[in-house]
Amino acid sequence: MTRGNQPSPARPARGAAIAGGVGAAIIGFYVVLGLFGSRIAPFRATELAGKSLAEPGGANHLGTNLLGQDILSQLILGTRASLAVAVIAGVGTIVVGGVVGVIAGWSPGWCDAVLMRVTDLVLIVPKLPLLLLIGALTGGSVLGLSLVISLLFWPNAARILRSQVLSLRTRAHVRAATGFGAGTWHQLRRHILPDLTLLSIAEFIPAAGRAVGLQAGLAFLGVGDPTLPSWGAMIRDAVGFRALFITSAWKWWFAPPVLALVALIVGITLLGAAAERRLSPRLVRHTR
Repeated sequence: MTRGNQPSPARPARGAAIAGGVGAAIIGFYVVLGLFGSRIAPFRATELAGKSLAEPGGANHLGTNLLGQDILSQLILGTRASLAVAVIAGVGTIVVGGVVGVIAGWSPGWCDAVLMRVTDLVLIVPKLPLLLLIGALTGGSVLGLSLVISLLFWPNAARILRSQVLSLRTRAHVRAATGFGAGTWHQLRRHILPDLTLLSIAEFIPAAGRAVGLQAGLAFLGVGDPTLPSWGAMIRDAVGFRALFITSAWKWWFAPPVLALVALIVGITLLGAAAERRLSPRLVRHTR
């Protein structure tokens, strides 16, 4: 194939930018709901806002559930739990993975070997039973679930950041700093950690998306704060109604939280794909 027949590199870059913009817009919409949901929602999550299984209309724009609670209000107020878990678990995953990855990459030898074996061990640990057990023991709080998710899903970030640190250690300016007697902390602070910032952001986004799905799944299974509205709990309550799919109630009770969850995960995925394409060294090398 001649050079003139090759696809322009600007096309995938433009497509990634559009996808990233769409993802950012979706996430921005949810952030607004999460921050101002208590002011936007017409009712409190547990307030009896109408008759049981009222169809959408009037004061209940998305209808009511079996108890007469407003679906739209629960949908809006449930955004906060998903976003909180996404941020806390995403940051926790990067922090734990970053500490392990940086130490392993900067200290080759027995330290690297031990940390990588621990990483391999965490990778093969069955995570769902531990999530259910520890989530139940912590009361299903947002903070507790976020910490559990962080402690179980950091290995991927650790491996990627370790590889980058191993590459950075061989750079000329790092070796020059070593030759001039710069200490470990000085080199990490001035030459290593700044170069890991963008890569950490690229790894944070998929970690946040995974946390959103896990939180909803655990809430669906009953592991969650019962006083905190969440999309997973809404789906669980809807599915628990045996006549859900032989009536039209599924349209306003079951479908909205499912679509809200899917839209948020799609938004995070689009933004993550665009960010990784621009920030991850593995993809930057292949697109140049």
